[in-house]
Amino acid sequence: MDNDLISIQEARDLSDRAYQAWLTWSKATQEDVDRVCQAMADAAYEAAERLGYLAVEETGFGVPLHKKIKNQFGSRNVWESIKNIKTVGVINHDPARKIYEIAWPIGVIAGLIPSTNPTSTVMFKILIAVKARNAIVVAPHPSAVKCCVETARIMSAAAERAGAPKGLIACLQSVSLPGTQELMHHKRVALILATGGSPMVRAAHSVGKPAYGVGPGNVPVYVDRSADIEKAARYIVASKAFDNSTICATEQCVVADRPIANRLKELMIREGAYFCDEKQTDLLRKSIFNSDASFNTALVGKSALYIASFVGISVPANTKVLVTPIAHVDKEEFLAHEKLTTVLAWHEVADWEEGCEASITMIQFGGRGHSQIIYAQDEKIIMAFGLEKPVFRILVNTMGTLGAIGYTTGVMPSLTLGSGGVGGAITGDNITVHHMYNIKRLAYELQAPPLAEMNSGLAVNTNFTKELDPSEIERIVRDIVKEILTK
Repeated sequence: MDNDLISIQEARDLSDRAYQAWLTWSKATQEDVDRVCQAMADAAYEAAERLGYLAVEETGFGVPLHKKIKNQFGSRNVWESIKNIKTVGVINHDPARKIYEIAWPIGVIAGLIPSTNPTSTVMFKILIAVKARNAIVVAPHPSAVKCCVETARIMSAAAERAGAPKGLIACLQSVSLPGTQELMHHKRVALILATGGSPMVRAAHSVGKPAYGVGPGNVPVYVDRSADIEKAARYIVASKAFDNSTICATEQCVVADRPIANRLKELMIREGAYFCDEKQTDLLRKSIFNSDASFNTALVGKSALYIASFVGISVPANTKVLVTPIAHVDKEEFLAHEKLTTVLAWHEVADWEEGCEASITMIQFGGRGHSQIIYAQDEKIIMAFGLEKPVFRILVNTMGTLGAIGYTTGVMPSLTLGSGGVGGAITGDNITVHHMYNIKRLAYELQAPPLAEMNSGLAVNTNFTKELDPSEIERIVRDIVKEILTK
């Protein structure tokens, strides 16, 4: 049987069913919406550990218990952040401006899911879509179909038990590139919500429909001489090792202020970082990257011990992260690129100005619009980084992995991080429920129009005793226009 044809037909069928379900769901009350979403969040949270193991078993990426944490975040934390947001009817009223804002659902959402964070991203996208009274059809990465299907099944069943129409939430089971393309192009799909690699995001943006996509992350972490060095060392190693570095906001290169570099290195070693020598660094450079600077996918989401064994490096048993010192950060240095695995670059600079420039260089060739991390106590330096970096998340004294998604910071909890115009996306926000509905505005008159001025000079005497020639008509019209413009 032709899997492409099966996938295309499935995409069509699920989109049509989702649309029919949406016609009913678009009329749901706020009470209906919140009851259904609460039931889905609870069901997903209860299955967080099982789905975490299932994701690792199927994809081979990450750490099961870390997947569990992400699943708990994608269900409960995301729901807690949006549950009190109004998404039905009048959501805002400005008496002074006499404006009523009315939420209006978008329709059927196509949710494209990555293999690195599959189950947690499914949870997140279903919750924000349904909360805004949309339907959603999920398209998993081919290597994460089973865990995504099971996640969607759990949430769909919970939704239907709570009163949602059947077909509102669906997931492709026969996955192929033509099937996913059919889903994105289907006439019933109104919006594409894409999380994944650059090719997927470019495909989503090329469809010609509204699309939220995210660019790659190549996140520098600058550690200033004013920083709490112990905290920085502890957080950097833990964050880079979390789920074997499969979140796009993970630290990619430590940019260390030279006066504290040796101390930071000592503390990171104590936390489980292994600093490679020049020969080992070159071995990793050639092993984890292909000749065109693309990443060796066989090493995505693998532990430091696995990678060390893969390339033939002997490291201590407690090693969590492999650190590769590099002399410069530029496009030609492959280790300065994004590495969705437990390898972390290390680059020393003379001061914060040089650290700032090194960070910008990294961002420009690999992570425009995404994220930057800074450890410092000097507020002037912190603000300088905030003002100058071409990214939309500047994380201060916190983990990149959990800070950018809103677990340890006050940004909106999200597993789709916008990279703004500089990163090829429509927004730099953490995508959330506010991006899943449109707003109608009911606007009352605030002041009367200037009718006298509007009418002045517009009347033309039509009581002519003779027929005017075309040049005379042109002169009259020109005079009228001139009088209007001068007023």
